[in-house]
Order: sequence, then C-alpha cells, then structure tokens
Amino acid sequence: MYWAPLPGVRVLRGFDPPVNFYGAGHLGVDLATRPGAVVRAAGTGVVRFAGAIAGRGVVVLEHPDGIRTEYEPLRPAPGITPGAAVQRGARIGVIDGTHAGCRPGRCLHWGARRGDAYLDPLTLLLPLGPVRLLPWRPSG
Repeated sequence: MYWAPLPGVRVLRGFDPPVNFYGAGHLGVDLATRPGAVVRAAGTGVVRFAGAIAGRGVVVLEHPDGIRTEYEPLRPAPGITPGAAVQRGARIGVIDGTHAGCRPGRCLHWGARRGDAYLDPLTLLLPLGPVRLLPWRPSG
C-alpha cells in the first residue's frame, strides 16, 4: 500500500505516456506544493538514487513489490543515501528547485515504474486497482 508523498494531493499535470519510445509525453504526475515542503516516501523501500540529474535533486526508491518511485526536484533529507532503508511516510527531502512546466518550488514530479514500464503513480493510491466506469442502467 502506498501513500501520497504530499498532503492534499492536487494534480497540476497528469500522467501522459508517449505513444512510442521517442514520443512526447509525461512519465509521472506533477503535484502542487510550495517551496520547502516536506516530501515523504510513498512506500517502504530502499533508496536507489539520491542526487542531481540535469541540475535537479532526485530521489528514487525501490519498493518490495518491484515498483520504483521517483521524486523531483528536492533536496534529499539527511540519511537519504543509496542503500538506506526508508519506511512509508518517512521524510525523504524538501522541495528545492523547479521541474519543467512548473514555477520554481511549486510542484513535485512524482513518477513510478516497474522495470522499464512507467506507471501512473496515482494508481498506487487506489487500494483495489484502477477505477473502471460501467454503463449506467436505470432501475425499474
């Protein structure tokens, strides 16, 4: 089970996978936040990466179910180093910097993948899997 990495989830930009490997898309969700906001581990796992990529702070956690969650831009919290174990809800960093398409410090890019396949991280928050809408049939 996963928790949202920020309280009061408000999606600024949703998951939009590309139609092919080289296509445009968005491989995660951008969640509204504020500069310096605390980011928490969505699930229990192990830190696989904590450092800068393209000038932005990034933390990657690997979870027991094989899913990896990615968080950016943030300044990793003390002790958030590769190999460190973290519990769901643990502080992994604070918002610091900017992500493409967001004002500085105003969004967290949260991604998820299993192997090389990216997933919509919001589906991790659903205890029974993705919502499926069925046709409405009036009673009577």
